[in-house]
Amino acid sequence: MFGDNHPLRMTEKTQMLADGILKRDRRSLSRAITLVESHKKEHSKQAELLIDYVLSRRRGQAMRKKDQDLLSTFRLGIAGPPGAGKSTFIEALGLMLIERGHRVAVVAVDPSSKRTGGSILGDKTRMTYLSRTLDAFVRPSPSSGILGGLAEHTNDVILLCESAGFDIVLIETVGLGQSEVAVDDAADMCLLLLPPAGGDDLQGVKKGIMEIADLVVINKADGELKTAAQHATASVRHALQLIRPRSLNWTPKVMRCSSLFNSGIDKVWDKVDEYRRTMLESGELGNKRKEQNHSWMLRQFHEQIMREARRHPSLQKTMTQIDSALVGGYVTPRRAAGELLKQFLEDKE
Repeated sequence: MFGDNHPLRMTEKTQMLADGILKRDRRSLSRAITLVESHKKEHSKQAELLIDYVLSRRRGQAMRKKDQDLLSTFRLGIAGPPGAGKSTFIEALGLMLIERGHRVAVVAVDPSSKRTGGSILGDKTRMTYLSRTLDAFVRPSPSSGILGGLAEHTNDVILLCESAGFDIVLIETVGLGQSEVAVDDAADMCLLLLPPAGGDDLQGVKKGIMEIADLVVINKADGELKTAAQHATASVRHALQLIRPRSLNWTPKVMRCSSLFNSGIDKVWDKVDEYRRTMLESGELGNKRKEQNHSWMLRQFHEQIMREARRHPSLQKTMTQIDSALVGGYVTPRRAAGELLKQFLEDKE
């Protein structure tokens, strides 16, 4: 079913992109991501072939190295509300990791306009030094209306970055606060970055994202905010005590740092590295990757079905007919959706 006898073959251009990725060419990686994020049908097929090709090559390399789990890379998800200083933190962390010999990719998700579908994609300008470094790759992607803090093809982008030799991938979520739980389906570890706050300001992040956080970091712990950061640390520790740990091998930790003054960043990474070693040794990291693949399959299935439905001529005609009854209150949204699904399935038979 999933053999090499694919009805389509990679075009010469796609093959060049795939070979360029495996040779660690950043320009090829950038163009391949553009191909993956395209909604054109012919581009989607080529993107699928490209990803299959580079992953099969990676599997072959891993088997020769007797590392079949492909866990030599690490994916750190970084979430938090606007104003937490995520971009500054990521740049400071990324530059430190490069100094230690790592190659770092940043996959940053930017919010899209509901009216125009456009995004500012300003993360590259906020990470000036990191984006200019040869051992770094910063790629902003539009959320395109996808909820949960990530974009539709975030997982594919991560896989391509890893195939291009980036051993650490930092995933910056869209920055909407407690609803950013989708990052848990893409990252090996979830880091929640918070500004110095406490009391009522903390209530907005107690549930949702707080429940999936493996490490909480209070940023901007410097100057006049140093005392506020200490109070916030105590508040977060108390909040975490009320949440049941989701891992038998790891208890969420709370730390402070100052990205602006590059203080405490190394200690944060030491804690991240401790998490990685713990989860690798217990086998939990490998199991999490497998569960994530299942989750992304269902996400892709949903998005592809919706895209196909929007392209369906007769379904669009029926939707227009139902719309007036729906707006007038003569039919419920649930009933209307059921009729659309029924017609879609009948037309596909």
